[in-house]
Amino acid sequence: MRHLTGILIASLVVVILAMSSVFIVSEEQTAIVLNLGKIVRSDLQPGLHFKWPLVEEVRKFDRRILSLDDAPERYLTAEKKDVEVDFFIKWKIVNVTTFYRAANGGSEEAATQRLTPIVKNALRNEINQLALQAVVSSGRTDLTNRLLKNVNIGAATLGIEVLDVRIKRINLPQDSQILDSVYDRMRTERQQVANQLLAEGSQTAEGIRAEAERQRVVILADAERDAQNLRGEGDARAAEIGAAAYGQDAEFYAFYRSLEAYRNSLADGKTTMVLDPNSEFLRYFRNDGK
Repeated sequence: MRHLTGILIASLVVVILAMSSVFIVSEEQTAIVLNLGKIVRSDLQPGLHFKWPLVEEVRKFDRRILSLDDAPERYLTAEKKDVEVDFFIKWKIVNVTTFYRAANGGSEEAATQRLTPIVKNALRNEINQLALQAVVSSGRTDLTNRLLKNVNIGAATLGIEVLDVRIKRINLPQDSQILDSVYDRMRTERQQVANQLLAEGSQTAEGIRAEAERQRVVILADAERDAQNLRGEGDARAAEIGAAAYGQDAEFYAFYRSLEAYRNSLADGKTTMVLDPNSEFLRYFRNDGK
């Protein structure tokens, strides 16, 4: 009975030792093996691994892309004006041995505490060299590229690679006078644009009016020319008809023209004419038998 108990205890110890000598690294992890506190193996890939029980210890770390989102920070621009920058960081572990040694045994919290000042100092150095307009405007891509280069120099000492430094917002502090100056500049710029558009519109309008006036003069001149031609043709035709009528009966034509002259002269009924009774104009008023 004692012999059987001993065998069972020994078997149980063997099973426990066998189980403690096997470990699994999942797809999203990497690991190191410590032998009495000293790193003997690192950057273990996903899968089944073995270690010496009781002597070796396994530390696992997340090898996925991690995020660091810190509180907004104030920085000074090249003109010594305050801006409030809100950003976040995407990073991952690239050297697990360095990470373990630099981050107090591989603590993510300790790593972010050391990484945050590196990013903020690099961001401060960049913004200190830029004018306020360059910081707030479309220069974020260039700013991010320069930040990545400078941040990764310091992050390499932590076994970390920063993949992206993304600026979420760049705000002007509400308790500063920058907002007023920015709004004044924006109003000035908008007013300049408005004045330029008004000037261009006025110039275009003047051109349109000048062209319309030119066309009006040309149209009137063409109409007057055509009218003169038509009047000339009408006068010529009238003279032609009159000459033909005169040729057929000169006395009747003279009589008709005199009647037309009487009617035109006395049309208003108020005209008083003082003429010699023997004048040619009164020829057909005389009773001389003709």
